[in-house]
Amino acid sequence: MAERSTAAVDVADNSGDEPLTAKADQSTADGVAQNPERDTDSNEAQGSGGTEEAGRTAPPELHSGHKLARRYRLEECVTRLDGFSSWRAVDEKLRRAVGVHILPADHTRARSVLAAARSSALLGDPRFVQVLDAVEENDLVYVVHEWLPDATELTALLAAGPLEVHEAYQMVSQVAAAMAAAHREGLAHLRLNPNAVLRTSSGQWRIRGLAVNAALRGVSSETPQRTDTEAIGALLYAALTQRWPYEDDAYGLSGLPKDVGLIAPDQVRAGVHRGLSELAMRALANDGATASRHEAACTTPEELVKAIGEMPRIRPPEPAFTAPPEYQRTTYQQGTYGRPPTGSGVTQPVPSPPPPLQSRTGKALKWAVSALLIAALGLGSWQLADALMDQGNKSDDTTHTKTTDGNDKNGGKIKPLKSLTVQDAKEYVAKGDAQHPGDVGKTYDGNTSTYWRTSSFLGGPVLAPYKPGVGIVYDLGSARDVSTATIGLYYGGDHTTVKLYAADSLAPVSMDSMTEIGEVTTTGTTATLKATKSVKSQYVLVWLTALPHAAGDQYSGAGYKQAITDVKFMG
Repeated sequence: MAERSTAAVDVADNSGDEPLTAKADQSTADGVAQNPERDTDSNEAQGSGGTEEAGRTAPPELHSGHKLARRYRLEECVTRLDGFSSWRAVDEKLRRAVGVHILPADHTRARSVLAAARSSALLGDPRFVQVLDAVEENDLVYVVHEWLPDATELTALLAAGPLEVHEAYQMVSQVAAAMAAAHREGLAHLRLNPNAVLRTSSGQWRIRGLAVNAALRGVSSETPQRTDTEAIGALLYAALTQRWPYEDDAYGLSGLPKDVGLIAPDQVRAGVHRGLSELAMRALANDGATASRHEAACTTPEELVKAIGEMPRIRPPEPAFTAPPEYQRTTYQQGTYGRPPTGSGVTQPVPSPPPPLQSRTGKALKWAVSALLIAALGLGSWQLADALMDQGNKSDDTTHTKTTDGNDKNGGKIKPLKSLTVQDAKEYVAKGDAQHPGDVGKTYDGNTSTYWRTSSFLGGPVLAPYKPGVGIVYDLGSARDVSTATIGLYYGGDHTTVKLYAADSLAPVSMDSMTEIGEVTTTGTTATLKATKSVKSQYVLVWLTALPHAAGDQYSGAGYKQAITDVKFMG
């Protein structure tokens, strides 16, 4: 049964065009479109399928300094195309940079752009660049969205070369999971290309233009899930090979040779990861797997997420070790370090130093040191013999009374750590209001794309004295000796402090009744705590006392906040 995209509501649908990722859009952008936060594409290779004819209304005459709603001051035109324009602007009310798409209210696509923007805003997934406002006012329709000054387009990253294997794996994992979530809500992108995928300074990948970019150009598709899946495959192909998987050049990348068809990434470039190469082919050849591949094709983002989950996890590369420079011996000659003697060209002989300790005082010192060493050696030998004799006597005394048990069969070997299963969890509130108690189960559901989040705090990173901390108590089913805890965090940055406590119940009365097991501070997205003392407990509290600063999203404004994606206990 054919699928119908809701990415561009009420958009005319033209059949008979080529697949969305198969041919280049002929639109051109302003010269200022080199800005890293542009929302529209200057060198397109997808988006021609189902494009309706642009409206005849002339674009509004706008300029830098123009204000919308007495709030959004236009700063720089990023793109002017097809009857609409895109701008970098400043929200003077909240004093932050934003992006704005503007088109006349009587433009043929104005209704569909508003509908797409409002649908995208309702999704509220932080993996997408968020729509902040969608307004019709004074004969204009404009859509306001987040502006990420610290983010870099995939286009710019690929200009420097292919992505490292782990980075390509992270990109396709996060993009596929985000698009699967969007399609579950009935939203498609249809314009997913290297210009629409951004990597933030914290290493997270975000997607911009969900539904809106397609609505701005009047793009639709009868098979939106297949279209977006093929686009993700093209992104992975480009990340692995620095080539665009079609004959036409696009996004600063060279296309494939003419008349050879689609060839696997590991045949285009040596050293490409075999598993990721096959994954790209399964997403691109979604009308059926190629003859050289026996795996089934992926036709939806959900199938692609499942295929990624079945792959062996690709770990980040080990940090490179730089050997220290060789020690350079410095010579000392007549008050100069390493300088040749001045004056005549004749090399002056360097007088050799006298043999060490050849004077009368030196000889006496040698004999004294030798005597001390002999005395120390004799005393040590006597003490060692005495200790061995005492130990032999004790062994004889206990030979007849010593018993053995089953543990001795292990020969003193250390038992390997085992994963501890979480049976239940509950948010712990030491002071003030709870955060989001209904989401605690998302921290141990095995899905890293779900999370429990804190509120956004004005002061930080340390929460005290406003709150002593925020966290969750986990029930391990029975008393366990917790050795390590690995906490997955949503936000990186300076800084997150996590403490681990042994609690007496799922709802402890106070912090005074708990025993601290370990503590760690990190600026990354993973916190690993090692127990500093051995404590057996059925209940363990993961306690956040410092949170990094993060930008605003659909849940909360900018501030100090954090979210826990998953927890793992070992013991």
